[in-house]
Amino acid sequence: MVTIDMAFMIIFIIQTGVGGLGNSLLLGHYIFTYLNGHRLKPIDLLISHLAFVNTAVLFFKGIPQAMAAFGVSNFLDDTGCKLVIYLHRVARSLSLFTTSFLSGFQAITINSRSATCVNFKARMPKFIVPSCFLFWAFSLLTHGTILLYIRGPRDSRNSTKRNVYIYCSSFYTSGNISVFTVITSLLDMVHVGIMVWTSGFMVLILYRHHQQTHYIHQNNFTPGGAPETRAIQTVLLLVSMFVFFYMINSVMSGYMNFFKPSPWFVHTSAFLAACYSACSPFVFIMSNSQVLRYCVTFWQRIKAPILTLALG
Repeated sequence: MVTIDMAFMIIFIIQTGVGGLGNSLLLGHYIFTYLNGHRLKPIDLLISHLAFVNTAVLFFKGIPQAMAAFGVSNFLDDTGCKLVIYLHRVARSLSLFTTSFLSGFQAITINSRSATCVNFKARMPKFIVPSCFLFWAFSLLTHGTILLYIRGPRDSRNSTKRNVYIYCSSFYTSGNISVFTVITSLLDMVHVGIMVWTSGFMVLILYRHHQQTHYIHQNNFTPGGAPETRAIQTVLLLVSMFVFFYMINSVMSGYMNFFKPSPWFVHTSAFLAACYSACSPFVFIMSNSQVLRYCVTFWQRIKAPILTLALG
């Protein structure tokens, strides 16, 4: 086995395992909170949805990529390739949508000067669940064209353009790939634009608030800042992470759409595509004391059985 393939296999296993655990802990916290009779906040619904779709991104990207790096060939047939890549694209699109929605929601929440924003803020929680269902339907339909162009690894039919993605193949004509790339890129850029605009707006609000209350902070210091400030900082960190990984991965994906990439290039692109999904739950966990306590309690409960099993 080639050394670089072994390294990528270990990387994908760690990324999928650690990221999946983080998202599962985050999602489990909100599920148990709801089952215990506590009402979830609107932002909690968005975070839960983000954790769910990020888990799907890791599952449908990390596991097949790890198997491909391990050297397992033809483990997916034509139907399997279609479903795995299609569901990964849908989950990635939903992760992008949820992050931009979360950023916009937080920006509207902190804007108390505009009467329009105040009125819309009161009604906005009612739109969260319908918006998620609507974008699920939209993403499933938009990415349905992938099912027409993805083939199994053994498919050898001729096409104008053939790109091999380790465990599956994609067959695009030059016209089809241009239209599909333009449509998906425009949709992605709209969401990224929303993130950048709302992030800049929140930074401006935080700066003004800091300038206005500077004398209060000097006399009454609160470690870590107010809960609202910590929430805004968390969203800003998430957006910065997403935009950073998205821009690098987009350049690499654009290259792979027009040129036949090497295996290490495909593995690197896949790793970057899943970095946000693997890292984002830990940003929420570390910024929310309730979630952090839940994770510590969960670890204390399972630590003893794991140690017993390992030593036994």
